[in-house]
Amino acid sequence: MSTFMSAFADLVEQLADLLRPLFHDSAAAAAIILFTALVRLLVHPLSRAAARGQRARAELQPRIAELRKKHGKDRETLQKAVLELHAQEKVSPLSGCLPSLLQMPAFFLLYHLFSSSTIGGDANALLGHRLLAAPLGGRWADALGDGGLIGAPGLVYLGLFAVVTAVATFNYRRTRRTMAAASPTAGDEQLPGLASVNRFMPFLSFFTLFTVAVVPLAAALYVVTSTTWSAVERAVLYRDMPGAAPAAAALA
Repeated sequence: MSTFMSAFADLVEQLADLLRPLFHDSAAAAAIILFTALVRLLVHPLSRAAARGQRARAELQPRIAELRKKHGKDRETLQKAVLELHAQEKVSPLSGCLPSLLQMPAFFLLYHLFSSSTIGGDANALLGHRLLAAPLGGRWADALGDGGLIGAPGLVYLGLFAVVTAVATFNYRRTRRTMAAASPTAGDEQLPGLASVNRFMPFLSFFTLFTVAVVPLAAALYVVTSTTWSAVERAVLYRDMPGAAPAAAALA
């Protein structure tokens, strides 16, 4: 594990060296943003596959409506029939979760790297890098203790919070429009057992604010970059699916 972490630290340092002429002391922060973009490019084919799956689920809604009429209030039989329909058409109700799940190792790798004081027995040189005035290994609490809310490090976090809030608001409005375009009860039958999640889904993007506040700044940069990428990506991939089910949308 220590060998792997050392290799990853060297990769970040090398990317930072390449970017230093453009970003100077914030080159390591730029390297993390570039690394995040590369990860998102790698999982983009899965995101496209998830969009195709969601389109297929949307096309099943008329058949699900027929099942709803057929089985009436027998919810258990209805859910079983819906699952069988998905299996028959080879459509997974949870395919949209794959892009998020495959990104988690990259996030935890950055989290661990910038939470460790040593790497391979040597001092972690990456902790000396900054984004403007804020150390990449620091957290919002550290920034508040070093100049307060509007001190130099605190202003870096306020900028990140502003980006996250803008992206979360965009996601919230888009998800609400998507859910309103769908039939009032289609979500319950289309994704058995996940109706309560769908009702809560529009608010999930705002939890990114909490993540950014508590993780090391380097990991927060990954989160902010990835969620911004997701918002743009979903707006493009799902632009022609106003009635598609919104499950897992905020986490893709």
